[in-house]
Amino acid sequence: MKTKIRTYLICLLAVLCTITLECMPVHAAKLPSLKVKGTQLVNAKGKTVRLKGVSTHGLSWYPEYVNQKAFTYMKKNWKINAVRLALYTSEYNGYCTGDAANRKALEQRIDKGVKYATKAGLYVIIDWHILSDGSPKTYEKEAVSFFKKMASKYRKHTNVIYEICNEPNGGTSWTDIKSYAKKVVKAIRSKDKKAVILIGTPNWSQDVDIAAQDPVKGYKNLMYTLHFYAGTHGEYLRQKAQAALDQGLPLFVSEFGISDASGNGALNQAEGSQWMKFLKKNKISAIGWSLSNKEESSALIQSSSKKTSGWKSKDLTPWGKWLVKQFK
Repeated sequence: MKTKIRTYLICLLAVLCTITLECMPVHAAKLPSLKVKGTQLVNAKGKTVRLKGVSTHGLSWYPEYVNQKAFTYMKKNWKINAVRLALYTSEYNGYCTGDAANRKALEQRIDKGVKYATKAGLYVIIDWHILSDGSPKTYEKEAVSFFKKMASKYRKHTNVIYEICNEPNGGTSWTDIKSYAKKVVKAIRSKDKKAVILIGTPNWSQDVDIAAQDPVKGYKNLMYTLHFYAGTHGEYLRQKAQAALDQGLPLFVSEFGISDASGNGALNQAEGSQWMKFLKKNKISAIGWSLSNKEESSALIQSSSKKTSGWKSKDLTPWGKWLVKQFK
């Protein structure tokens, strides 16, 4: 009888331990904080860090891809170390054009994205995705308020990066972008003194050489965004990028693809390979567009696939397969 009771108690204890472990929250190891040194992104020890990851499409369009299984799967199987959360400001239930309920829903998606990325061990970029609004000054007040709120909320997260204006366009000058950037950077720094901040550049984040002539001063850990689509942008844009680097401007490719600039059209893998060599040589971080099954060549997932995680090769578009191969 004693033997049976002892066996029962041991089994009961094992079950209780299993239940306890399953109920305990799982915390990912805290990622090293990053900083900017020269033109490079580095860790606390001064070692260069290259972020390689993917960008979501607009959070109002494809929110289903912001989930824990997807982020964890991409970290393990695609070997990414960063994800970008694209918060459109104007288009389709944009943060600045929708109502209060829409803004709240988008902020909740951002919050979930940060939590999922943190648990997966990924750096996460909160992207203020201006596009049709052209100039970041269109919603400057909203941007200042938004980033002050985000910086206050995530100031203790070592893995959060702020991208304050996706692609200024429509003839928006660097003077206007710089004026906007100074206000938003000041707002972020009032809450978070160290986080890396990405600043957009004129002409859909291509004219980095112009920004290099008159960068934002008075703050550390600022980088400037360069965007390219290999089907449209070739050697001439790499020359502009090299000119900016030669002047000491830290570059971060927060969006790229190998289709044409519209996000559609034929893929140019040869030009894409030239870009990969350039990024590797200059140790530049890069984020591929986009984690969605939109029916266009810059989507990573086949439009026929309904999976939101655990993708096999057959679920990926030609671009998706190419990009994953680059990361691996």
